[in-house]
Amino acid sequence: MSRPLRLAVVGATGRMGRALLDLLKDDARFEVVAALASSSRLGESVHAGEEGLRFTREWPDVAPEVAIDFSGPAGLGAALAHCRAHKIALVTGTTGLDQAQQAELTAATQDIPVLHAANFSLGVAVLRRLVREAAAALPDWDLEIVEAHHQRKLDAPSGTALALGEAAAAGRGISLSDSAVYAREGSTGPRRHGSIGFAVVRGGDIVGEHEVWMIGQGERVELNHRATDRSIFARGAIEAAHWLAGHAPGAYGLDAMLAERLGR
Repeated sequence: MSRPLRLAVVGATGRMGRALLDLLKDDARFEVVAALASSSRLGESVHAGEEGLRFTREWPDVAPEVAIDFSGPAGLGAALAHCRAHKIALVTGTTGLDQAQQAELTAATQDIPVLHAANFSLGVAVLRRLVREAAAALPDWDLEIVEAHHQRKLDAPSGTALALGEAAAAGRGISLSDSAVYAREGSTGPRRHGSIGFAVVRGGDIVGEHEVWMIGQGERVELNHRATDRSIFARGAIEAAHWLAGHAPGAYGLDAMLAERLGR
């Protein structure tokens, strides 16, 4: 049996960070060597009542082979700098990046393998593939994306909804920036042909729901995904980290991992 991969969790005290650490505790494929955070819990034991791993701001002396980041835009910048300097593969689910932060993420792929996804659900990854194929097969049908999340979510539309929009646009050979409609109010006039509409719902404790409607004359195709447990995102990120470690520098997505599983 090969030795476990050394792994760091960035944003370890957040909801996703805690979910990752809970799952990684019993995953023999990994050795968690750092739980990085910037919070009042610094110095506390990662797993209550156990000695060993503690929440810290400091990266370990022995570099991890892969890091998983769910820290937020500011934390991602610091993680990127460290990973580039020490040649650490990086899996990140941080969304809400501005143009400069996105450019920094892209630049890092010259030096290290980076897998960035708005949603690490493997079900959503399959949904993106289906949306791309359906949008290509039904190029003249109207296309709408509806997403719902909990009341605390800060960005809208969700990163996953935008990724679905990008998949639909790619299937049709168009640009999402030119075709997206993010709001409708008042007298909007008839629907613009070829546009991709977005609708947003926020409330309660919804983990994440995404629906893609393709609407023709007299018929409609609906593709949807509903998450009921936040751990699905952590599970997907862990699978991505195991797959990404050892790859050459570059930009990767869950599509590449799925394609390998399908032998394509």
